[in-house]
This record gives sequence, C-alpha cells and structure tokens, in this order.
Amino acid sequence: MDKYIILKKPLSSASSMKRNVAEAGSERPSLVIERLQRHEAAELSRDPGILAISRPMKIKLIRPLISAAEPEHAGDAWGVAAVNAHLSPYTGSGVRVAVLDTGIDRTHPAFDGIALQEQDFTGEGDGDWDGHGTHCAGTIFGRDVDGRRIGIARGVKQAFIAKVIGKHNANSDILFQGMHWALAQRANIISMSLGFDFPGEVEEKVNKGWPADLATSEALDVFCGNLRLFDSLMGVFKSYSVFNATPIVIAAAGNESRRAINNDYRISTSLPAAAEGVLSVAAAAHPNPLHAIADFSNSLPHLTAPGVNVLSAWPGGRLKSMGGTSMACPHVAGVAALWWEHLRNLRSPQLSQAVASNLVASARRDCFSPEFDASDFGHGLVSAPI
Repeated sequence: MDKYIILKKPLSSASSMKRNVAEAGSERPSLVIERLQRHEAAELSRDPGILAISRPMKIKLIRPLISAAEPEHAGDAWGVAAVNAHLSPYTGSGVRVAVLDTGIDRTHPAFDGIALQEQDFTGEGDGDWDGHGTHCAGTIFGRDVDGRRIGIARGVKQAFIAKVIGKHNANSDILFQGMHWALAQRANIISMSLGFDFPGEVEEKVNKGWPADLATSEALDVFCGNLRLFDSLMGVFKSYSVFNATPIVIAAAGNESRRAINNDYRISTSLPAAAEGVLSVAAAAHPNPLHAIADFSNSLPHLTAPGVNVLSAWPGGRLKSMGGTSMACPHVAGVAALWWEHLRNLRSPQLSQAVASNLVASARRDCFSPEFDASDFGHGLVSAPI
C-alpha cells in the first residue's frame, strides 16, 4: 500500500461559503492522508467528491549560498532600500503572514513583540533545525537588530510558522498540510522558499533497484499528480475571494541555473513557484550601478527581488548574509504585506488579486543591466507603495 494525499470537496454548498469567513471554516475542503492500494486510489480519483489525489513526492529547500558576514558598519540590509521599503509609510500592520519552511528561532530579538504561532508538520518538533526559515522570516517581518534594519514589513504582529521541511522528513504531503493550515488560519500572505525534488525522487527509486528509465517515468507520474493537486489547492484558495479571504502565495523560482558556466544554462522556474496562481521570484544582485540577475536564478519568473548577500536573522540571535531565490522570495512577501495594508485601507475588493496586480504594475524594469530581459526578471524589481 502507498500513501496518498486526498483533497476532498466541502460537504456544504458553495453559496453557504459566502456568508462570512468565520462560518466558512467548517466548509473548507478537507485534506487527508490515507494508505491505499493503487486500484483503490484509481477508483477514488473518479469520485465526484474528490478534487485531486496523488502520492506524495520529496520536497527540498531551495538551498541558499552563504556569503561572508557583512562588516558591523554596513548598516541596514541593502534589500530594504532596493525595494523602496525605507520610503514606504506602510509597515504591514494588521497583515497575517505564513512562512512555510524549516521553522523559526522564536527567541531571536528580530521577532520580539510578534505573536508567532508554530505548527510542526514534520514530527520533529518546533524550532529551526537549519536556520533557513529564521532567515526568511527575518526578511519579511523582522525587527531591527542592533540598530540595523533587516525586515521589510516591520509592523506585522502575527505570523504563522509552518515547519514543513524537517531534517529527516520532507515530502509534499507535509507541504500541502502546511498550506491547508495556513488557509485555516486566514493568512493573507504565504511565503515558500522550497521546491519539489524531482531528481531526489528518481534517485530514491534507483537506489531501490529500479532501472533508471523506469524510475524517471515513475517520478514523472508522481510529479504530475502533485502538480494537479497543487493546482486544485490553488483553485480552493482562489474560491475564497467571495469573502476576501484568498491568500496570496509567493514562492522562490529556484537556484538551478548556471549562467556563469554558460549563458544558455538557464533553467525555467520550478515547482511550486511555476504552479498556476503562485507568484514566482527571481534573485537580483546589488546594483553596480544597475542590477544583474544572479547566475543561479531560474528564468521566467513573475517578479525579481534582492537575492545576493542578503542580511537577515540567524539562530542564536545572530545575523548572517545569504544568497538565493530563497532570500528574494521573502522580500516580495514583505512588500506584499505593505501593499496589503495600503489597499485594505482603501477598501479594495478582492485584496489578494489587487495586491498581486499592484506588485506587478509597480515593478521596475529600468534598473537592470541591458544584457538581461523579461525572461530573466519577469515584470521587474518589486517595489513598495510610497
């Protein structure tokens, strides 16, 4: 028997979902994990009450590049000014942010005064075993540390930390449970700096004795099933626009490209960033005087943000500089929080869609070196409302 992720339709009618957010919680589609025979899964997939069903696949961190520590006199993280957050009158106040990652070091001074709700989906307990989640959270909403600004949306007072990547446990069933939980918490913004591990899925099968071609075909089947499930879940998110509760989902584009070796070695945005309804983020380097796209940054993103030598929180009360689309993604999540506050104050309908539209419309394209184009930076460098 194999493990299956099953997304079920709600039992209640769609019209009842329109009453209000509080009542809608009981009518949210359910996500369950069951062990089934393949023929049972095939039969279940034909059930009209099932939105999607798939076996889980491996997920992985979009591994960052560790940079040399910035000197003490370096001041604020450079990404703050690059996205105009230092000029914005908005702080993300009242915006609910979810971070799906390796957890968080809640004792870090960058998170003082923030109500952090942790949920461990890995079975390994709360906390951050790696540091990746702490770094990403610091960029989104971290408070100043030793007089240095690291956070984009420093007015966020409530954050939901879903630990979906463990030291020994990282599969898509955990990711889907984390996303479903974030929706249940009514998060406005969901930030994910992770990817589906297709090579790891193939390798696992080969290590179990599968021929390489069959292992690849089997991994592709699981990958496609997870893509369909992800698209179905994003459809569920979109349906919540009737009561303005749709979260905006932002994900790192991936670090698989190798432009420094050969400019043709540009890999397209990977899943889940490439899924329908997700804003994918590429990584830009510090301007000199214009921005370059990082050599590792995957192509065909929606947006670009600072992703090289990014200073943020690190476990143990420290700061560390790191690079990767993992570091770019939380910049966009932070800027999205600023736009959310701004547009909420204007009483914009369907806030998630309005925020996404403004992120795209306000992005700057004239700040990149001429050798880069829209296939590299998408709509452009994200910019805060000012």
